[in-house]
This record gives sequence, C-alpha cells and structure tokens, in this order.
Amino acid sequence: MKTTKNTKEKVENGKSLQGVVVSDKMDKTVVVSVSRFVKHPKYGKFYKVSKKYKAHDAENAFHTGDKVEIIETRPISKDKKFKVVK
Repeated sequence: MKTTKNTKEKVENGKSLQGVVVSDKMDKTVVVSVSRFVKHPKYGKFYKVSKKYKAHDAENAFHTGDKVEIIETRPISKDKKFKVVK
C-alpha cells in the first residue's frame, strides 16, 4: 500500500499532463505531444501551442495515437523526466 500513497504524493507534488503519443520507436520510452491554448496578449485570439515530452513506458504498452497521462518524476535520463500513468 505504500506504493499507492507514494504515487498519490508524486501526482500532488509534480506536474500532471495529458497528451497524445507521437512516437514509440525507442525502447521503454514514448514521445508525448501536449497541446494547450494560449491567448495572444494584444489581439486576444486563442491559438494552440504544443510541446513534446519524453516519458518512461516500462512495459512498452503505449503506441502512436494513444491518449495518455504523464506525471513528473525524478530524472530517468538526460531527457526523460516524466512517467506514463495511463
């Protein structure tokens, strides 16, 4: 039961993002594209901004096109600082 408590604590303390898997070619790693809407400061129009995050996927369970949720965790490698939850 300690692992579930630790997982909940990590979700509360770290970022939790939702996005779409755009690449699953690496071993135990997926690239997740997270989109958000930003309001232009002068004109007020909303436009979409997306950013790609590398996330740890230990079982290689997720593939391109899957909607996933990622949470911030300790650095796993140079670029991987997120882990796939679901």
